Amino acid sequence: MARIVVIGSGMGAMAAAARLTVAGHRVVVYERGRAHGGGVGRFARDGFRFDTGPGLLHLPAVYRDLFVKTGKQTLEQSVELSQVDPASRHLFTDGTDVRLPNASRAGVLQALDGAFGAGAGERWSDLVNRAREVWDATRRPLLEEPLRADWRVLGRDPYPAAPVRRGRLGGLFGRGGADGPPTLAGVARRELKDPRAVALLESHALAHGLDPRSAPAAATVLPYIEQTFGAWYVRGGMRALADALHERCRQRKVEFHFDAEVTGIVEKDGRAAGVELADGTVAEADAVVSGIDPALLPPLLGGQALWREGDVRPEPGAGGGTPGRLTVLLALRGTRPADTAHRTVVHAPDREAELAAVFGDGHGLREPCPHPTVTVLRPDDPTVRPDEEHEAVTLTAVVAPHGPVDWTDGAAAEQDAQRLITAAEAAIPGLRDRMLWHEVRTPADTEAETGARGGAVPGPVLAGADGAFLRPANVTRLPGLYLAGGWAHPGGGLAHAGMSGALVAGLIVEGEDWRGSQ
Repeated sequence: MARIVVIGSGMGAMAAAARLTVAGHRVVVYERGRAHGGGVGRFARDGFRFDTGPGLLHLPAVYRDLFVKTGKQTLEQSVELSQVDPASRHLFTDGTDVRLPNASRAGVLQALDGAFGAGAGERWSDLVNRAREVWDATRRPLLEEPLRADWRVLGRDPYPAAPVRRGRLGGLFGRGGADGPPTLAGVARRELKDPRAVALLESHALAHGLDPRSAPAAATVLPYIEQTFGAWYVRGGMRALADALHERCRQRKVEFHFDAEVTGIVEKDGRAAGVELADGTVAEADAVVSGIDPALLPPLLGGQALWREGDVRPEPGAGGGTPGRLTVLLALRGTRPADTAHRTVVHAPDREAELAAVFGDGHGLREPCPHPTVTVLRPDDPTVRPDEEHEAVTLTAVVAPHGPVDWTDGAAAEQDAQRLITAAEAAIPGLRDRMLWHEVRTPADTEAETGARGGAVPGPVLAGADGAFLRPANVTRLPGLYLAGGWAHPGGGLAHAGMSGALVAGLIVEGEDWRGSQ
């Protein structure tokens, strides 16, 4: 039995901890904050409860596998999980209103034809079919296996060539055209034509903090995953999933220490041998699993580099330039209408202006976006509201990270929050008349609570773009030090974090030549 120390208690870290205890190891978790869950937080007030992190789950099979492998109770016996239908509602400034059914290709095709005109559904379906080839080609190396040493082979975009149609040259997308490898934005314009369909595709990337102007065409896998495997909600919010995972860890005898900041990683005989805490205590270990941003680790090693020549490295700078989330929590009076969609996306009238505000205009400049894309979450869940005469609503928009924008400026943050509320009125008529109160959460709040640089929210890994959208491997230059969580392979999101925990556990139990479960 080995002693394993885990730094942080985010979803990836807890997933690794639960699996390692099942393998017979003693696992101790040290968390700098007061609670588990990392970015999967909760805000509660006056009988209202809100998720402060992700609001929906994709690829629930990741957590089904985790719960099956670590105890007697399945995921569905531990939380109440349900598909949301429609998967999403999309509102455009021209008045177009389209609802996309959950996990139904035929239903999506029909909905898009009805909203955008005949042929729109077929064009979308053709694109998603090619995205399936991306999924088939990258599922194992990007999600189910540790990052390979020859990771540069994943730098080529697997998005296949589009078929030739009526005088248009085919074969551009798989190889790239005169302007280089295809981007998601390029694929959207060429394949979907209708600007509303383009915005629909790009919104999937934006929701993950990805710039469609630079994201590879392989990012088409994101709508494929949602359309194929569905969007799921946990009763009580995603925080209930974090609570269930924490409870599973406790059942497996994982030892948690909160308000316990790790200030150093102990190295002995060329291996990670434990951690030093802020109070001077040293916790010895046979292996250390870090669930925090890898870019924060070198100072814990006295400035030593964690990366070997040719390794994928974390992005430099505060937050690495990765966007964060501006979130507005709304306590509303009045009953939630029966036909309300769980998730509504209110699209920005000027996508180029929005992208420039979030990611920069090519010259490093970012200006506030007067009309951002806003996601409105309205769960039909009695556990998150005081009674049936009230409703808990969450608004989110992707924004520049703290650093480029000063999110500690309360007046500026409130001004931006009001922009989100104004946009959300398209989805919730009479919204301002129903408001009891609202709470604003910025990337600065995320940084303070989770330690994420700039309050950034990591996106999933993608093939293509010469590996620019990969994350550092789960193993490091220092033997015995492993990386889990959204800032390591295979990237951010609830499902991907859970996968990182499975990969780390496999590497520790089976050895660093392990290539994943077959």
